[in-house]
Amino acid sequence: MATTSATRKALLAHALKHEGAWLDHPWGEDVAKVGKKIFVFFGQKGPDLGVGVKLPRSLLYARAQKFVQTMGYGMDKSAWVAARFATGEQVPVALLRSWIDESYEAIAAAAVPKRNAVRKATRRSAARR
Repeated sequence: MATTSATRKALLAHALKHEGAWLDHPWGEDVAKVGKKIFVFFGQKGPDLGVGVKLPRSLLYARAQKFVQTMGYGMDKSAWVAARFATGEQVPVALLRSWIDESYEAIAAAAVPKRNAVRKATRRSAARR
């Protein structure tokens, strides 16, 4: 069984493999973003593992898992959940990867089209000059 630190690194690397994904550190926490939008919260480095994701499709299943908590700050109303694991607890890595993918899809659907629309508009205005 991998340590929570190694699991965190692997999940962060998985998140950053998505198109346009990048690492940011607001509030001293690690988050994965696409465009300007966060799609995964990893929290601060420490002995425990926490992963916050938006799950529009898997929300009911996720909430039934004993390791899932509400996200807080009212984010749970928008389908965000937090999966938390103490050191030594079994982490369902494959499940968390699929949730990271789902969260990316949900956030990128809103973030990427806007960015692409701006690029197209910029190209059109440059071509007119």
